[in-house]
Amino acid sequence: MHIIETYFECGGFDHRLIQGGTSVYLWNLSKALAGQGHRVSIVTPAHGRLDDLRRLHHLETLDYRDSYELPVVLDPQTWGERFPAEVRIPLTTTAHLLRLEGVDLYFLSNELLDQLPDRFYPPYRSKGQDLVFFKPLAYQVDSIRFIRERFADQKAVVHAHEPYYHYLIPAAFRADPDKMVVGTVQSNMPITKKVYRPKVERLLEFLDAGVTLPAEDAGAPRTEHEAVMSSYQQLTHLHYEYDPGHVRVYDLVAEHADLVDFLSPGHQDFYTDFADTPFEQIFTRLPIHETVRRNAHKSFVGGCAVGDTWTSGEPPAADRAAVLGGLGLDPALPTFFHNARYAVNHKGQVELFRAVDRVLSEGLAANFVLRCISDAGIDDPYVHEVVERHKGRVHLEWERVDERRITEYAASSDFCLFPSKFEMDTFLIAQGEAMAAGAVPIATAQLGMAHFGHVADPIEGPDADRATGFAVNRSFTEDDPLLADALARRIHQAAALLRDRPEEYRRLRANAVANARQFTWDRAASLHVAAFTPLWEGRRPELGTGRILRHGWFDLLPDEAYRLHHEEVAEAAVRLGDAEAYRRCRELDGRAARALFEAAWARADFARCERTADSDPELRARLDGRCTVEDGRIVYRLPGAERVELVRLAPAGAGRQQVTVQRLVRDGAEFTGELSAEDEELHLLLTLATGRATWDVVRRG
Repeated sequence: MHIIETYFECGGFDHRLIQGGTSVYLWNLSKALAGQGHRVSIVTPAHGRLDDLRRLHHLETLDYRDSYELPVVLDPQTWGERFPAEVRIPLTTTAHLLRLEGVDLYFLSNELLDQLPDRFYPPYRSKGQDLVFFKPLAYQVDSIRFIRERFADQKAVVHAHEPYYHYLIPAAFRADPDKMVVGTVQSNMPITKKVYRPKVERLLEFLDAGVTLPAEDAGAPRTEHEAVMSSYQQLTHLHYEYDPGHVRVYDLVAEHADLVDFLSPGHQDFYTDFADTPFEQIFTRLPIHETVRRNAHKSFVGGCAVGDTWTSGEPPAADRAAVLGGLGLDPALPTFFHNARYAVNHKGQVELFRAVDRVLSEGLAANFVLRCISDAGIDDPYVHEVVERHKGRVHLEWERVDERRITEYAASSDFCLFPSKFEMDTFLIAQGEAMAAGAVPIATAQLGMAHFGHVADPIEGPDADRATGFAVNRSFTEDDPLLADALARRIHQAAALLRDRPEEYRRLRANAVANARQFTWDRAASLHVAAFTPLWEGRRPELGTGRILRHGWFDLLPDEAYRLHHEEVAEAAVRLGDAEAYRRCRELDGRAARALFEAAWARADFARCERTADSDPELRARLDGRCTVEDGRIVYRLPGAERVELVRLAPAGAGRQQVTVQRLVRDGAEFTGELSAEDEELHLLLTLATGRATWDVVRRG
């Protein structure tokens, strides 16, 4: 096959030309695809670095010159009166070819693509201020025009990356019988992210895409509960609201691409239904939910990988005494390693430092090697207080270092810490690297990290034989005390395991190494080829019964599925507590009704509880009695809850509202708090002991 990879940057072949991790991913995948015998071309901007490319590599300038004016319709609410309604940016694009390790790299250069040579990506502050903000848009248009010219009548798979950086590409090639487009969801950018609709319409017209955008969302009146749930999402980083006149980026990719690629099975599942998150319930009521279901048959897991340094040959090794001693640490102590960019919410670093501070203050004898990468340093005084308070136990660094030093840190550590939050990680290469070097993971149970095999009970649980390390519940709360508490407990537990049960530690370590080393670039290439080949041969994917049942989409099952797969359907119905689906497979007697109720109750899915509660007076009493209000106080009863929060909307001026959160006080299985006179409908966010987050709404009185 001819595979055309395209993304906003691809300098992964040279560390001097890298800004983001996708660049490294793209280069390694391209090499592996070429190594399996496929023709691979990469189309990417030069970012004003042509002189560097010529100096460092053999670069050929092609006979390609494309002069045009890029039409950009501006949102007046963002760009104001200083800019016209539409700007036309004159551009002359040239192309330059670098052949490297079996891959053809095409670098595009023009007046806009050559801006920002030191950072590549426009700063967010340029939005509404500087037309350089549209550099990624120019990349899309230039890539489309170049591919149409250079590979005009050639059959090819166009493999594009990150919806925000390729949302025009699937529509632009939809009518081209020779081009199949695969869009990759590279990060968990909010699935409801939107861009200015007139801008997209004008560009699709300019590109002769022949695509008409669907009608705008109806904007039907929302219930008060829906408004609260939606507004709360600004605290979860999962969803933001937009004014009318915008179009969802993911819709443009999912509706027009031939396939949609994800980096891990958990990544695919998360982006499909957002299960067990504060966003799940409002997501099912948004139009994007139907977009996902309508196009679910297109999605596949192409995977990602841990680098060859970590997965080939012998596992990385190091002189532990020299490495840790050189950092001023005691090599005889249990050592915990963290390696991530400094992103306190994404990487859970507030909770990480709180947990480290706590366990060391409680007397744990252990080392912590904490890498929080930031070119600007770390400006949080608490972080430096922790390091100062525990001299000789904590080593902190934020500088970029070479890979050899990271391998030495990982190989000298017993455990690695990855408390990532908000499901922003889709594979997490750094965790795989540390595990490949023998560090047993303590990490959040994010779906996008589940492939690494850390579980709730790695010693005696049902998955203990394959377990690699310790899981803590995922988090969707900033500065989350539940996560800090869980991390502290796990650190104590891990240190005790190493000391008291070394044979169990060695089992986890061996599992961690074996798990991480399976994620090679050759494996990722094979997964992509397996998905691309049917497309190349003219076969289209179908949505299987297993996927439908995993996501609880019982309404999408054909009638015969209830007969042919009645056992699987019944099992899924019991798992979710869905009485309607169960009734189509089996008799819904009193025993079954109780089982369905208990399953829904364990998930705090009270809408489903309602459908079976009348089968038994005890069930009805439990459901109705979960929340009472007396003398201006709420009492909420749910044995499986870890946290209950009362969420309100309050006026914030200029016709806007702000979210306020009141955490109820816990006393065993009861949660209590004071109410105001205005609290008529109570909107409750529940965090369960399982890590599931969900909503309940109760009318006062």
